[in-house]
Amino acid sequence: MTGAVAAPRLPDPAPVLRRVPLVLAVAVVLTAIAYPLTEGAARNAVSWSIVLLGAGVSIAAATVSRGWRTGLGVLVAVPVVAVLAEALGLSTGFPYGQYSYSDALGPTVLGVPFLVPLAWLMMAWPSWVLAVRLTARIRARRRPLPRVLVAAYVFAAWDVVLDPQMVQAGYWRWAHPTPGLPGIDTVPLTNLGGWLLAGLVLMALVDALVARTATPTASPAPAAGDGPPLLVLGWMTLGGALAHAGWLGLPGSAAWGALLSVPVLVALARVARRRVRAR
Repeated sequence: MTGAVAAPRLPDPAPVLRRVPLVLAVAVVLTAIAYPLTEGAARNAVSWSIVLLGAGVSIAAATVSRGWRTGLGVLVAVPVVAVLAEALGLSTGFPYGQYSYSDALGPTVLGVPFLVPLAWLMMAWPSWVLAVRLTARIRARRRPLPRVLVAAYVFAAWDVVLDPQMVQAGYWRWAHPTPGLPGIDTVPLTNLGGWLLAGLVLMALVDALVARTATPTASPAPAAGDGPPLLVLGWMTLGGALAHAGWLGLPGSAAWGALLSVPVLVALARVARRRVRAR
């Protein structure tokens, strides 16, 4: 009698899914390298690609590291906050100052181009993940507030590099660009204050969201999924500063990007040193 033929075993999809954030992050880096090398319509396409891929990194990484409920929550919550904050800014000038978007960014919702909430999505999750790493040694009960403060700082510092680049590309303009940070004459100081305020609100929401939705098995700083968003954050800030200095003619924002990254780099070095000593 011929025995039954066993059905072939299908491969476990989990390892493949865990690679998705890294694949997307590498694609972000490669696409970002192309930005200063392009012009006109090609540069617009590169900008869209960076933001779409970066948003994909955030969603994929949040899902892989904290579970599908967190990934879905981040996907919904961050763009909603972004649209509301940007719509408020457009209509009232609060909290960023008076500005307007160009038609180059395409379709809008409440006057806010679709690309903008996607950019918030690209920036928000890596900023929070880095804050998790930098505040991991603080007592658990005292950790949420420092984590939110650090995440808001990183979120706002990222924009110090990004905003002059986007103004240069013609994506938006400020009605009153001065006074600004020394060396940056196209973006007002009110924008930095607005990003700090918006960052505090957004990061408090993200922090609460993760606390409510993360899978019980997820550790405070899961290894799986956190590397890719940190890669995106590191390249888009430090790599962006390098591009500003070498190719885009924006030495002021390059200098500020490097300066604002110093506290983060020092803190990361201390974290790495503690891990080496603990082994």
